Amino acid sequence: MSAAVVIRRATLNDAGLLADLGARTFYETFVDSCSPEDMRAFLSAAFGVAQQTAELKDTCSALFVAEVDGSAAGYGKLLSGETPACVVGAEPVELARLYVVREQLGRGVGEALMRELLEEARRMRRETIWLGVWEHNERAQSFYRKWGFEVVGMHVFQVGDDPQNDLLMARPLR
Repeated sequence: MSAAVVIRRATLNDAGLLADLGARTFYETFVDSCSPEDMRAFLSAAFGVAQQTAELKDTCSALFVAEVDGSAAGYGKLLSGETPACVVGAEPVELARLYVVREQLGRGVGEALMRELLEEARRMRRETIWLGVWEHNERAQSFYRKWGFEVVGMHVFQVGDDPQNDLLMARPLR
């Protein structure tokens, strides 16, 4: 039987935890898709403690931590801001991150995070949620399709010096 997943809102005290979780999960997922130099550059820019502290202080962000048996198992982030033209729904919000540690994949952590992120987006009175997912990450694409997301476009996601293609997916929040 799987342990219960507890979702809580991240606080400033979680900056180090989010930096570690973000770097770990990104590395686990994408280590084979880019050079070590590009990976180091991206992790340094995206997941340092200072960057996570800034994201936690940003009023346009909402971050949540998933825990299993008191240990961090993943996290999610909503981000209000610029929206690509291909996302046409009203009042959009970006699902900017939904990361789960490898050993918790398939154990309900992603589902619990998604439920909380969708509920938070509704509490924010948003009507559309969108995200970017790497074009070769079939597992994630399948997960998002299960939750009603559909491909609406594409954009470049820069990992160090390596431009990679992300599919843009969106769905209504009704």
